[in-house]
Amino acid sequence: MQLLIVTGMSGAGKSSVMDVMEDIGYYCIDNIPPKLISKFVDLCRQSESEISKVAVAVDIRTGDMFAEIFRSWQDLKNTADVDVKVLFIDAAHEVLVKRYKETRRKHPLQEKFSGNILEAIEYEASQLSQLREIADYFIETTSLTAAQLKEQVKAIFLEKSSDSLLIKVMSFGFKYGVATDSDLVFDVRCLPNPYYIDELRNHTGCDDCVRDYVMSFEQSKELFSKFCDLIDYLIPLYVHEGKSQLVIAFGCTGGKHRSITFAELMARHLSEKDYRVQKYHRDITKDKKY
Repeated sequence: MQLLIVTGMSGAGKSSVMDVMEDIGYYCIDNIPPKLISKFVDLCRQSESEISKVAVAVDIRTGDMFAEIFRSWQDLKNTADVDVKVLFIDAAHEVLVKRYKETRRKHPLQEKFSGNILEAIEYEASQLSQLREIADYFIETTSLTAAQLKEQVKAIFLEKSSDSLLIKVMSFGFKYGVATDSDLVFDVRCLPNPYYIDELRNHTGCDDCVRDYVMSFEQSKELFSKFCDLIDYLIPLYVHEGKSQLVIAFGCTGGKHRSITFAELMARHLSEKDYRVQKYHRDITKDKKY
């Protein structure tokens, strides 16, 4: 199991980091008491869902319990099947003060220091100094935008930036309504419909017989090629803009034949390019006769 402990100064960007970690496939928990980290790791190992990547955010909000983070870290370091790393997020004190004033949020220790934000930040820094020293990764956010912070996190934890994008390829039938959660919708009702072929009617685009029929036409091959060219061009642009999920939907009349064929072929095409891909055929069981 890969376990990432995200910690650092309040206001430095830990929440943004956790958002990125969730986008790239980590199971994330914010503000967990340090004593519970080892127990949570045990639960993950026992889980049937096989959780293999976990990120936990730990900071000064846990109060006196925060001192337990070192004991938890040492225990996990000695656990053979857990690869534990610490990511420390920091920023200049004057920048942190400015951020709290601009957002009008309260520092977690502000009341302890009678509303003096700078004293609260300086105290927090002293409490975190040991964690800063043991950190495996360090990100200074003083001059970073949110997008730049996201890129730095992805550069550390992803082999390639496109891994941060989950592509969901789906099929649907227009007769049941357009897929409203889609980013890109392609209408393939312009192609010959297998529904009117008796031996194909009760099959779907998941079956070779339907797929072979749909793709036997020159216009189908050309249309799919143009879809591939467009999507191959768009994906790097979406990745660059920081999009975490892209939903590509293919629609035909009933969502059984042509749309499924194109969704299946597109999912295969994108998987071969090593993108993270999920398939979903929304209307494949609609009006099914058992």
